[in-house]
Amino acid sequence: MKREQVLWAPEDLEAIDSLKDIGFPGEFPYTRGIHPNMYRGRLWTMRQFAGFGLPDDTNKRFRKLWDEGETGFSTAFDLATLLGYDSDDPHSLGEVGKGGVAVDSMEDMMRLFRGIPIGRRDVSVSMTINAPACVFLAMYVVLAGKKRAKLENLRGTIQNDMLKEFTSQNETIVPHNASMKIFVDTVEFCTKYMPQYNPISISGYHMREAGATAVQELAFTLADGIAYVEACIERGLDVDAFAPRFSFFFNAHNDFFEEIAKFRAARRMWAHIMRDRFGAKNEASWKLRFHAQTSGVSLVDRQPKNNIMRVTLQAFAAVLGGAQSVHTDAWDEQISLPSEEAALLALRTQQIIAHETGVADVVDPLGGSYFMESITREIEEKAWEYIERIDNMGGMVRAVENDFPRGEIERSSVEFEEAKNRGEAIIVGVNKFQSDEADKNNDVPFRANPRDGLVQARRLEKLRAKRDGAAVGRALCAVEKAAYNNKNVMPPIIEAVKAFVTEGEIVKALKNVHGDYKVIA
Repeated sequence: MKREQVLWAPEDLEAIDSLKDIGFPGEFPYTRGIHPNMYRGRLWTMRQFAGFGLPDDTNKRFRKLWDEGETGFSTAFDLATLLGYDSDDPHSLGEVGKGGVAVDSMEDMMRLFRGIPIGRRDVSVSMTINAPACVFLAMYVVLAGKKRAKLENLRGTIQNDMLKEFTSQNETIVPHNASMKIFVDTVEFCTKYMPQYNPISISGYHMREAGATAVQELAFTLADGIAYVEACIERGLDVDAFAPRFSFFFNAHNDFFEEIAKFRAARRMWAHIMRDRFGAKNEASWKLRFHAQTSGVSLVDRQPKNNIMRVTLQAFAAVLGGAQSVHTDAWDEQISLPSEEAALLALRTQQIIAHETGVADVVDPLGGSYFMESITREIEEKAWEYIERIDNMGGMVRAVENDFPRGEIERSSVEFEEAKNRGEAIIVGVNKFQSDEADKNNDVPFRANPRDGLVQARRLEKLRAKRDGAAVGRALCAVEKAAYNNKNVMPPIIEAVKAFVTEGEIVKALKNVHGDYKVIA
């Protein structure tokens, strides 16, 4: 954000009521954090994003990071899995295990989390998957049963944010209304059976990666949240029963102070949305809990080790902004899948911030800053303007159907690229301070095994040969029947997963009822 003002003073806070607008940590509107003692009571969860190749490969990386002090798991799936295709589907050719782990069936889920004690209080598992989230939630439920873990003890998050898929990522399977219906099914199930589990991580991260500004990321994310709350209330769910388990996922980008202000504004805005707009009575419903991931799009392949500094500052901003969990990108992610060495260094970055800088010893050290409080208010005001425009369109679902957020993000993305090309937006090592010598990198890129697709296809062949075909048929019929009759699809999908029905087969059953959503460029 370009700022004409360069000095802030007490008069800049004259329009801000320090008690009403800022308050104290742990008190409404939570500008200064959702807990009175923040990290003095408990550090943020260090949740490193990992996934590549076969489930066995990712399990090895999970266990390595766990042994090195990671405090939460975060699962990256390959493109085929994200789109609801089995590894032996023609659509999956060349994508199996590339950029994430391939998971086709309950057998793969068991391989992925082998030796990991889900259900234990200190273990939380995040799964970054959206369109087929219902299938993977079902797999996690069945996995818990196999590990004799009680559903009420499961901790973690499934991303399950379909509106941002239509806005920025385009990883979709069924149309808007069907996607929202299935989403509410998952919330209804989790509210009843999994009270400590987050059934959604409302993501601004991917919008920011697509080119959104900080204000757009904030506004569109909260607007998505409003739409999800409305959909759940329309189903008849009690807002104070489900809202405390809604979580958020934000980008930690390069503009250090702007990012901190964005996180502070997000908490304040959500608190007012839940209390004043939806009448939530439970204070837990007012509190915005969020995960932050450092900016993947800010990483570059020119002088790539400069990415270490970028990631460190972005993570530091997330911590100063009061994140509940943080992922730090590996410096080599623009070159390849993160190597074990780079992934470990990314984790160590968080550990150094937590244990060596003293930042965790002070609750909201920037609170009361003339500059910080002023730009927090500025970002908030601009985000409210966007939300008002969306409300006037009939809400976020209607705005998404009309491509309003997508158009705004595309415009901002083009403007940034033009600024970069003009040299106004400086990227060190890319458009300024270039050095051919510094670009030399002797490290061998870490790649997924091209044979992974063949391995998964053979596993699927063996699975289909040994499972009960009649049980599979009955399970798929039950999924289609529930979808057709507008019933909650979670119970039949869970039974399908138990029968070793694959992700692709379940998704196809849902498409048979709802249709296949195709992105039109």
